[in-house]
Amino acid sequence: MLIVQLSDLHVRPEGVLYQGVVDSNAMLADAIRHVNALDPQPDVVLLTGDLVDTGIADEYRALRRLLTPLRAPFVAIPGNHDDRAGFRAAFADWSWMPADGPIHYVVDGHGPVRLVALDVTVPGLHHGNAGPEAMVWLEATLASEPDRPTVIMMHQPPFACGVPYLDAYLCHGGATLAAVVARYPAVERIVCGHVHRLMQLRFGGTLLCTAPSTTTSIDLQLRPDAKPQSHLEPPACLIHQWRPETGLITHLSLIGTFAGPFPFA
Repeated sequence: MLIVQLSDLHVRPEGVLYQGVVDSNAMLADAIRHVNALDPQPDVVLLTGDLVDTGIADEYRALRRLLTPLRAPFVAIPGNHDDRAGFRAAFADWSWMPADGPIHYVVDGHGPVRLVALDVTVPGLHHGNAGPEAMVWLEATLASEPDRPTVIMMHQPPFACGVPYLDAYLCHGGATLAAVVARYPAVERIVCGHVHRLMQLRFGGTLLCTAPSTTTSIDLQLRPDAKPQSHLEPPACLIHQWRPETGLITHLSLIGTFAGPFPFA
């Protein structure tokens, strides 16, 4: 089973630049062409939050238009830049969208790996929260098929990475989330967005990784007094390949045109 993860698309209204600097819409179009060119094609694409930048209807209309050429089916969760009501309306015609409440759901029709979407966003705020109700839902969901290979997708990562302007907006309740996940060894991966960088660590007895953004990268600065800063680095996506003999393998796939191919490996 092949799973592609795109994150932090930050779609803007037509003709508007993200942060007044880059054309995030054009960068998403490039990312979709990149995914469409993969061979073999992915079984499903995960969109792990911040699909748009301010949560307005014009952005969601632009998002739906931009996603139209994507050949593979996709699932999505909101991020802190999304508006939950606007997000729900934008994807109301998709079978995975719950009718109300937090956007938690399970998708298991794309292959052997079950996809669990966990909405940890807090409306109006930038940090996340793995609160008691979400943890009750997650526990029941994991317990329903405890031996099924599973990927949990969420937006804000539940750990402190040491970058001060990212750690201010992490997902609270990480210890509780880790305790729940640790009871279910079949959880192959927790995948997040939010930080616009690739990070990975052991968490709750499994592996947790964050995806780069399809637009700007947030700078890796580990000084406690570092000020927020970003660069326009090569965008990328993650490719998660599940095979029975290995479990889940995660690859970084850069988006763009580079010199090559050369006849050596």
